[in-house]
Amino acid sequence: MTTAAIIMMIIAMVTVWGGLIAAIVNLARHPEIAEAEPAPPVEL
Repeated sequence: MTTAAIIMMIIAMVTVWGGLIAAIVNLARHPEIAEAEPAPPVEL
């Protein structure tokens, strides 16, 4: 692999894994609360 390919691979990996880590941290700080969800619609 060339140097440019390795640099682009590292940038892509940091972007993907960084987004995953950011999502996990966001959910840990602000968990979803089941009571806050609206009730499902009632069909007649």
